[in-house]
Amino acid sequence: MPVRDDILATRLNAEPAIFKGCSSSELGLIVGVAALIWLPVSLLLAGLMGAVTMGFGIAGVGVVATVIVMASLFQRLKRGRPDGYYQQQLLIWLDDRGLRRSRFVRRSGTWDIGRTQRATLPLRDR
Repeated sequence: MPVRDDILATRLNAEPAIFKGCSSSELGLIVGVAALIWLPVSLLLAGLMGAVTMGFGIAGVGVVATVIVMASLFQRLKRGRPDGYYQQQLLIWLDDRGLRRSRFVRRSGTWDIGRTQRATLPLRDR
């Protein structure tokens, strides 16, 4: 049976988009952060109303709504840009504020090799 190279993926460079242009790792991060925020807030609000268990339902709805909104936001951020663009922009933003060191070279100007200039003697005199 002949192998058709035009339909087989020999190398996959990026995670496939699963929901609104977000990969599974991006969605997992969105869900984790949303749950960390919504669960305590909704339990507190439901506790103040006297129905603590209702807080879990509020948290579930809040997490789903947050995932939909954030996935739409990421979809707009990623439109027409290369893979990993917004991660690089986030790292640069953190580096500008001194919160995390960036691994990108962001220096402009002339570069040198770090050597000083020695006396210019002919090779036979050295």
